[in-house]
Amino acid sequence: MARAWVYDRTKDKAYTEAVRKAKAAKRTPPARWMVRYYDPSGRIKSAGTYKKKPDAEKRQTEIENSLHEGSYRDPSAAKVTLGQMAEKWLTTRTDIKRSTWWQYRAVLDNHVLPRWGEQPLSAIHGEDVAVWVAQLQKPRDEGGSNLGASQTRHSHVVLSMVLGWCVPRRIPYNPAKGVPLPKPSESEHVYLDHVQVEALANAAGGLRTKYGQIASSAPVNRALILLLAYTGLRFNEAAALRVGRVDLERRRVRVVVAFAEVESELIEQTPKTGKPRTVPVPPSLVPELRPLLEGRDPDELVFTTRRGAPLRIRNWRYREFGNAVKAAGLAGKGLTPHKLRHTAASLAIASGADVKVVQSMLGHATATMTLDQYGHLFPDRLDEVAEAMDFARLAALAA
Repeated sequence: MARAWVYDRTKDKAYTEAVRKAKAAKRTPPARWMVRYYDPSGRIKSAGTYKKKPDAEKRQTEIENSLHEGSYRDPSAAKVTLGQMAEKWLTTRTDIKRSTWWQYRAVLDNHVLPRWGEQPLSAIHGEDVAVWVAQLQKPRDEGGSNLGASQTRHSHVVLSMVLGWCVPRRIPYNPAKGVPLPKPSESEHVYLDHVQVEALANAAGGLRTKYGQIASSAPVNRALILLLAYTGLRFNEAAALRVGRVDLERRRVRVVVAFAEVESELIEQTPKTGKPRTVPVPPSLVPELRPLLEGRDPDELVFTTRRGAPLRIRNWRYREFGNAVKAAGLAGKGLTPHKLRHTAASLAIASGADVKVVQSMLGHATATMTLDQYGHLFPDRLDEVAEAMDFARLAALAA
């Protein structure tokens, strides 16, 4: 039995009656030729009607080829909305951390679904995605979302993952793939020098409330900021650091877990890359950390509030870090706790660290990631390499 065929609708009384009425009303009669086929599940479906038989036969051939090649796609499958597929996709993501799941949830709700939620998959095109990406970066007074390059890229990644999940069953390709994306500008990085780091650490350690009382985490702020600025730990890695994972004799910190806040609950999970790492501690930080470790249980947190509560990034950033930035005269630089990682990278590179050392210290998945972010900070060694090669050549020729 043929998988697809052209059907002559003149065999149907309903069709001939529709043609008669159309002619009587001087309207265009309905098309005569219909393409029918059996889909992979054995159900009879229609692939449209055509006025000319050659057009119908062409469509018949297309359907037959797609069925034989296994590339057949039910046209109705692409009519489902992006919002419906996004919810299904998110439900299947049991392979990721809870915090990552909720980040995807937030990106969908705030940036993806408002634009694409009601759109059928078949109506999403690459040029429209490109316009959306540009719109995300525009200021709010221009109708945009005022997102930075990193946030824009993250929003695009989430949309692209949903669309990619729909290929090839519902759509033939991912329309978000290949869309030009903004690169993080150098202005998004903040590099403090040693004097500025010291000023920030001193300001944070001496914070007082408006009532003149010692700020909640002032006793640990100085050591915390120095650790962030000289080791490249992420804030949530430092906040989850236990006493037993700091070895002052060997000057090493073992990063095993990080905090994440999920629905107001603070949970421990593996670091961002999913792998533990060991980070070197500069000798001058040993006396800064020692008072926070001595006489304490190995399972206790190194950095806590004065009441012993864990540090939470939102509270600490806005209540203490921001005030310390102002007090240190560093306002206007766009400095955040996370950007102290950039300072750690720049100071390490300036001290002669190569890309693999910086990669290991920061916990980047690959050296390529490190170079993408900090390649411009590494010194130009082209002349040094050329001279070394020339020396080796001359030595070999003289032998």
